[in-house]
Amino acid sequence: MKYDLIIIGGGPAGITAGIYASRLNLKSLIITKNLGGQIYNKAVAIENWPGIKSAEAVKLAKQMEDHLRSLNAEILQGEVIGIEKKEDFSVFTKNKEFQAISVVVAAGSAPKSLNIPGEKEFLGKGVSACSVCDGPLFKGKDVAVIGGGNAGFETAVFLTNIARKIYILEFSEEPKSFGELQDIARSSKKVEVITGAELKEIKGGKFVESIIFNQNGVKKELLVQGVFIETGYIPASKFLLGTADLNGNGEVIVDSNCMTSQEGLFAAGDICASSFKQIIIAAGDGAKAVLSAYHYIKKKNIRV
Repeated sequence: MKYDLIIIGGGPAGITAGIYASRLNLKSLIITKNLGGQIYNKAVAIENWPGIKSAEAVKLAKQMEDHLRSLNAEILQGEVIGIEKKEDFSVFTKNKEFQAISVVVAAGSAPKSLNIPGEKEFLGKGVSACSVCDGPLFKGKDVAVIGGGNAGFETAVFLTNIARKIYILEFSEEPKSFGELQDIARSSKKVEVITGAELKEIKGGKFVESIIFNQNGVKKELLVQGVFIETGYIPASKFLLGTADLNGNGEVIVDSNCMTSQEGLFAAGDICASSFKQIIIAAGDGAKAVLSAYHYIKKKNIRV
């Protein structure tokens, strides 16, 4: 079976792409590990979605998923491991090959690993990359959040209702988070920001007991029972190597219409080379990418 369009990924970009594909009556398939993407791991309320002053991330993700399913979109749970372009596109999962005239890649990104001693050993034993998932386990405990960007401060704000003390460790001399988030975090007497800090090791017995970090050349130890790693994300773009151009960070390079270097292959959301990673931007990319794919398909004189 050949599809008009295959959408890879089910986060805000992929879901929006799926909604637009259904509205345009494209024969489409969405392949994703899980619908909702990183939005399900969002620690704080979303307050920049037009028309909704404040929404719980999980609730908004569920609403988006329900909208997509209401359009009878064809959804396959799976992981894409490769794409080939001949006359049309071949999209490969571990067990199957699918054909499509056009493809939209909205595979998003995955949390970065620090690759330090103790990180893997204590994963699930005090080390986490999802405060929404694991935060309640640290009620009344001292925890460290690694990373002073928006995600790090959002995690810290979320944890103020749970943990006893939250340390934010930022490698740079100044946090990179939006000022508003910093103000909210700093207004809590529970949050302490440590700048110029480079995490070196996570230590413990059965569970996390402390972290070792360098601050301005001085080795220090901090007693904590939890470590939340929020140092950024890596684009899930390995399967595109040799098919589309990527930048030095592994992000997909696209033009103003979301088309990659491969004609007919489009990309949307956090996987794209962009300075801003926002839910609303990802959703907009998803819409633009499918509209562009629609016109690409029409130019090939294929039934739409």
